[in-house]
Amino acid sequence: MKNIEENKLKKLLEIIPSYPALRIAHFSDSGEKMTEILSNFCQERGYEYQINCTDPSFYDAMYSKYKDTKTVKPVKFTLERPRYMIQGKLYEYLFVTSIIEEEMRSDFLRKAHGIIKNAGNILIFLPKGSREERYNWMALLEEHYYVASNTIDDLFENYDVLISKKMHGWGDLR
Repeated sequence: MKNIEENKLKKLLEIIPSYPALRIAHFSDSGEKMTEILSNFCQERGYEYQINCTDPSFYDAMYSKYKDTKTVKPVKFTLERPRYMIQGKLYEYLFVTSIIEEEMRSDFLRKAHGIIKNAGNILIFLPKGSREERYNWMALLEEHYYVASNTIDDLFENYDVLISKKMHGWGDLR
């Protein structure tokens, strides 16, 4: 992951209301600056932050950095696992900065749907200006029962952010 502008990420985090005991999950394969900003944000508010590290060396770095932090939990994670549910926890916000290969995206969204609370949000960070990739993701999101998809394309220098809400009360119960 390319560096992300701290002040702009903090501006994006303003969409998260100041409710008690929120949970945020993050699928990441790199980008220590972003995890640092998110972990500080969660620690300040008493939120739980789980970093699903999809790269083993990134997991090693995150584990050594956050092993003594109670609200931040790095997890060694493979996208190929059959289910993403861990200890029955549901998350209000799911950040995705890992590279998800095109052939795996549909399966990823289906599994991610199960760990997001009803009406929770998924935020997918895409390379700046990649309109075809954005439209492909939006079609898949709709297919997998996510609604109200929007893109923030003028905030970050290197990324567009695709935000979508988990439709509650509907969906494939696979």
